[in-house]
Order: sequence, then structure tokens, then C-alpha cells
Amino acid sequence: MALTLDIQELKATFDFLDDWEERYRFIIDLGKEIRPLEDSQKTEANLIRGCQSQVWLTYTQQDEQLVFLLDSDAHIVRGLIAVVLIAINGKTADDIVALDIEGLFAELDLLAHLSLTRGNGLRAMILKIKQVAATLASVS
Repeated sequence: MALTLDIQELKATFDFLDDWEERYRFIIDLGKEIRPLEDSQKTEANLIRGCQSQVWLTYTQQDEQLVFLLDSDAHIVRGLIAVVLIAINGKTADDIVALDIEGLFAELDLLAHLSLTRGNGLRAMILKIKQVAATLASVS
């Protein structure tokens, strides 16, 4: 993954951009920075249910930090994935379970500017990530 923004820079950029058309372009550009999954990782087992587009999730654990890899067949969804990855990657399972990602989306006013199906897909993605983190947190 080549994302170099941290959460504070993401928020600052959202604040700087004047309208949602610019913010959508920014989100789509962020999506271009994430490394696509290999075709071998785009399996039924890695597919997240509840997303309008196809979204796949894998992860690794390095020491206590989780590194998620996600990919989608839709440009805007890849951008939303990038926003999620900026918020969660490199955190421990316990940190991810405790993270108020809905609060971040509210702060960015993101869900209000997504279709209902996109918003539900984003929530499904977060639910899956939190489920993975909760499973690993209970094992650690």
C-alpha cells in the first residue's frame, strides 16, 4: 500500500476542499494509491457480503499490528477503502475494536454524501474489519 496520508492530513484535506465534487475526486485518487490484491486473493472466502460492488479483504498481523488489504472493482469504493485503511492500518486488534470509525465518517460528513447502498457497503466493510479484529483481540 502506498498511502502516505495520516488521519489528520485526511481531515485537513477534506476541510480544504470546497465541495463534494472535489472531495469525490480526492477519494477516487486515494483509491488509486492502494495496492490491488492479487487475483488469487480475490476469492469467495475473502469477499465481503453486503457491498454493492465486489470488495475483498485479507490481512496480516505483524507483531501486534494488523495490516488490512482490501480491493474493489469500483473506483469510488477503492477510494472509500483508502479512507478506511488510513484510519485502521498499523493499529492493534484492540485499537481497531475500540476505534469509532462511524465518528470519523460523521466528522468527514461522508455517509451523508453516499448513496444508501454505498453507505451500507461501507458499514459492511467496517463490520467485517471489526469482526476480524475482535477475533484476534480475544486470541492475543
